[in-house]
Amino acid sequence: MNSGYAVPAVALVVVATVLVGAFGLRISRTTSDFYVASRTVGPRLNAAAISGEYLSAASFLGIAGLVLVQGPDMLWYPVGYTAGYLVLLLFVAAPLRRSGAYTLPDFAEARLASHGVRRLAGAFVVGVGWLYLLPQLQGAGLTLTVLTGAPDLLGGLIVAVVVVATVAAGGMRSITFVQAFQYWLKLTALLVPALFLVLAWQGDGSPDHAFEEPATFREQRVVQVDDTLDLKLERPLTVTVTGTVDGRTHEDQRVRLRAGTHRIQQGARLTFAKGAAVPAADRGTNGGMSTSLASGRQERPLYATYGLILATFLGTMGLPHVVVRFYTSPHGVAARRTTVAVLGLIGAFYLLPPLYGALGRLYTPELALSGDADAAVLLLPDRVIGGVGGDLLGALVAGGAFAAFLSTASGLTMAVAGVLTQDVLPSRGVRHFRLGTVLAMAVPLAASVLVGGLPVADAVGLAFAVSASSFCPLLVLGIWWRRLTPPGAAAGMLIGGGSAFAAVAATMAGFPGSGPLHALLAWPALWSVPLGFLTMVLVSLATPGRVPAGTEGILARFHLPEALRAEVKA
Repeated sequence: MNSGYAVPAVALVVVATVLVGAFGLRISRTTSDFYVASRTVGPRLNAAAISGEYLSAASFLGIAGLVLVQGPDMLWYPVGYTAGYLVLLLFVAAPLRRSGAYTLPDFAEARLASHGVRRLAGAFVVGVGWLYLLPQLQGAGLTLTVLTGAPDLLGGLIVAVVVVATVAAGGMRSITFVQAFQYWLKLTALLVPALFLVLAWQGDGSPDHAFEEPATFREQRVVQVDDTLDLKLERPLTVTVTGTVDGRTHEDQRVRLRAGTHRIQQGARLTFAKGAAVPAADRGTNGGMSTSLASGRQERPLYATYGLILATFLGTMGLPHVVVRFYTSPHGVAARRTTVAVLGLIGAFYLLPPLYGALGRLYTPELALSGDADAAVLLLPDRVIGGVGGDLLGALVAGGAFAAFLSTASGLTMAVAGVLTQDVLPSRGVRHFRLGTVLAMAVPLAASVLVGGLPVADAVGLAFAVSASSFCPLLVLGIWWRRLTPPGAAAGMLIGGGSAFAAVAATMAGFPGSGPLHALLAWPALWSVPLGFLTMVLVSLATPGRVPAGTEGILARFHLPEALRAEVKA
């Protein structure tokens, strides 16, 4: 890709983000403006803003990368991401808005009258927010590296600086306009190139091979192995090797690899012939976060699929950057209308990443071996179309990718900063909110420097699992079950959410690399979500005397429309 086009496109997106944010700053005056835009955001604007922040690095790059590597089974990711809003619409959206809270910890305290539960909810908001921010920063680093060869840190640093400046300056009022603008930019950045890519694919004379299983090289391709990996072959394969394979060094020699597993050392260069099947690459034996979850899915595909479905279906309602936006709606009816509109907007967007993944299996299959599958969306315009047209379309995609990182990171930073300001810092004023914004970004930025990265969709999926295990039980039972008690809520979050968080930490550390325990830890939602619900129910039933006074009135406020409540008061 010609960076002479892509770099200005990224710079233009950054400048546009700052300018749109400055417009929000001009009309942001009060503390309520900073936290919830004074609860005056209409359904259409709010839906575009929610869609803008929700469609993250996982949506823009990660889904296509997973489809490229692992095929159509990964379509459960966009299905789950979209269906999560249906669950949110049915069970949470309107009551959550009527609670009158600013944040999830505010909701927990309002429902249960417990400072302890509030602090625990705040800790999980910060943890989930940081876990979700990490792949946004790493995705930005990957994008800039692919475009210019710049160090991985630079892209994440740019996103961090722009987001902190925008959020700290104007708060929720500012980022509402930014995220709405970025949704339409992201949709355009994928839709327009997709139209040209499909036309080029149909015109190259081989449309029937795009979805073949396994993926094959449609032309001779040289793959540089940057990190030591294992190739798993189902049948013998002949390749030309320069480097070390299975402990033997070769210099531009044709080597026939038998079926089985072969160790490819770092720095080796493999030349695959046209029509050769793309072998599966496993980095899990080398430890660390560099491993993907592909091997676990191959070992236990049904368990992995159900774990993913449950995490994405139930995790959306507890994502701090999603939930906080519903507090900006004028009333509960507007919150529901917003959710319906979001379903349409993100449903339309999610038709596109799988298309890029399928075309990536045809035109960029070597990315599955190099470990850069998330870059498929960025490289396809140049690989398929080429020339100035490919460069211009690639620049559009690059700009959309940065819009994805900026919008999601803005929402997450806003949510985490709000919790830090209200529950950690000594004051709740705008000045301390700005300090909280810096702290909210500093930790994941430092983490992105210290650790490697899972594929972004996998990393985001882990955040969904923690959210589903901690906040889903709290919200569903807190809204719909009057017998929930503070000890029950605290125990459920600690057991369900805490166990999911421990499983995520073990997975990201690369332990264990395979086997039944690996599957349990890599997709914890199947056991951690029921564990959270069960713990909340049992502990609450065991402490019936701890049901907060006034619970009936609080639940009535959650469920009665605002107009009816006003009539009752009158």
